[in-house]
Amino acid sequence: MARPAKKTPLIAISMGDPAGIGAEVIVKAARALAGRRKAPALVVIGDVEALREAAQPLGSRAPQPYQWTPGDTLKRGRDSLAVISVGRLPARAAVPGRPSTAGADAAYRYVVEGARMALAGDAEALVTAPINKEWLNRAGHRFPGHSELLADLSHARRWRMMFAGDHLRLALVTVHIGLAKVSPALTRDGVYQTIRLLTDHLRERLGISAPRIGVLGFNPHAGEHGLFGDEEARVIAPAIARARRAGIDAFGPLAPDTAFIRPHGQFAFAAAVAMYHDQGLIALKTLEFDRAVNVTLGLPFVRTSPDHGTAYDIAGTGTADPSSMIAAIEYAARAIETRGERVRRAA
Repeated sequence: MARPAKKTPLIAISMGDPAGIGAEVIVKAARALAGRRKAPALVVIGDVEALREAAQPLGSRAPQPYQWTPGDTLKRGRDSLAVISVGRLPARAAVPGRPSTAGADAAYRYVVEGARMALAGDAEALVTAPINKEWLNRAGHRFPGHSELLADLSHARRWRMMFAGDHLRLALVTVHIGLAKVSPALTRDGVYQTIRLLTDHLRERLGISAPRIGVLGFNPHAGEHGLFGDEEARVIAPAIARARRAGIDAFGPLAPDTAFIRPHGQFAFAAAVAMYHDQGLIALKTLEFDRAVNVTLGLPFVRTSPDHGTAYDIAGTGTADPSSMIAAIEYAARAIETRGERVRRAA
């Protein structure tokens, strides 16, 4: 049987909050990636005028955003960037550094359309530029962030946030909750499912056949044999044991304060599982803030995002660093390619 032909992946990018740096980093990333061999095809869901405004200070170095309708021939290259408009963006919502409910509502619509495209198979991945959680809620959309919104739109029963850089990858058991609520939220099944989702992603999307997963404890010194708490013995260790019975090379619980040391220049694991947000992200952002990528595990499509916010304070200045957006697009393209290779080998 002939193998399926390879094709250039189409990646949808939601523009994010129009008052933030989303449009700027998208334009800069598109320019950086356009000249590369095997560059993915990009389609931005947003406002074509806002993207043109972001491209203007870059002069001839910037690709020119143009209105695109699905089904039309897609222009590609350094000099163009396809855009799908979803509704009309009021002028007041596109003022750099001045967020509004109209802008937050537009950002919400961009994400919804991107999810629709990915679920329908019109795009093979969705990359999301930053939104602002406070303004999203002010606009009447009650979600703590992208991951929760996309899980709701795709009816994902189990999902987790993962973060990846050049050196460190980790997934979180709990996400956007206060620290006092973390311990009651930790369950054996919750920790196990995080290990499972992370392992499946590393195997299927990154091609790591037998990833080793380091699982952090919750308390100082991983509980010190119950002296500082029993979450390790009661919840985390049983979850690790279950994962090992399922054929996953998981180990721990690791003392959180030493879990990320690299005595021989590399981590002792392919990826780690952290119990709560700051436990993992302090290490990740300290190590590689400019290249970190946010990945949502458990969705029926690939979703990545730069690991930074709307940066209203520098929006419109032309100084935003596109490195994390470039990394998010590259990660999505790699995940698509790895999955495609697996399918072709199986055919």
